[in-house]
Amino acid sequence: MLRWRLLLGTLIIAALVGLCWLDAKAAAPGLWLLCIALPATILATQEVLKLLAALGLRPLPELILPLNLVWVLYVWMTEYNMAALVPAFSVAQWNLLWELKYVLVVMLIFLVEMARYRGPGTSVKNIAGGLLAWSYVAVMLGYAVMLRMSFGLGVLAVWIIAVKLGDTGAYFCGSLWGRHKLAPLLSPGKTIEGALGGLLFSCFGAWAAGRVLLMDSNLLPRLVWWHWLLFGLLVGAGGILGDLAESLLKRDAGRKDSSDWMPGFGGTLDILDSLLFSAPIALLYWKVLVG
Repeated sequence: MLRWRLLLGTLIIAALVGLCWLDAKAAAPGLWLLCIALPATILATQEVLKLLAALGLRPLPELILPLNLVWVLYVWMTEYNMAALVPAFSVAQWNLLWELKYVLVVMLIFLVEMARYRGPGTSVKNIAGGLLAWSYVAVMLGYAVMLRMSFGLGVLAVWIIAVKLGDTGAYFCGSLWGRHKLAPLLSPGKTIEGALGGLLFSCFGAWAAGRVLLMDSNLLPRLVWWHWLLFGLLVGAGGILGDLAESLLKRDAGRKDSSDWMPGFGGTLDILDSLLFSAPIALLYWKVLVG
């Protein structure tokens, strides 16, 4: 199983890097990666809804799935210049919509549950589940889209490599040297030794990938070695937190994996979990660093 995870993890990283290369050749920035982000949004949302259903939370899939897709697409269009893509609206109108987007989603979820109401006992649960499925999947993936559109493919690839290398390193180090449990009730297989190893792998991945992938970027001269190590440490820690967050959902729902379509990894959510929580950390880090 260890060899299989290492092999599949390496292939996933290589595939993502390849997609980044294709995206660099696309007519519109982010177009190729959007073709991956949207199906991933669908699959991850479906898995979250199944976990919620096991807990008795049943938000309307016909609302949450399109909502999450539209959210990710809307973030991309806004970063790409929504007003130019849809000339009927002015920049000021789209900016206003951007400012109100969170409020509008919350109101929409409430309105749908008002229309579905047939008696006490379920509406509040469904509202909570809908808000969770939207914020956990779509909002977090939206930050990844912002990272690509704001800072380019190189920065996006460095983030992905750092986080997924941390995942691989945590499994590798935990399997070889793990003795002390990190969170035995949430994830019995994770160890403190594995987490520390994963952080080291993330730091190395950020430094190595940054030096290579941003070689021709004007960002590179502004960065020193500890910038990469700090970035790897922060997104690596975010990846660990994201992994544990998904474990919390699965444990509470009584599931081992979010799905079983990928042996050794589980479902889409099992692959994305570390990326979801680390995406806003990566975006904030680069905004502060570059700003």
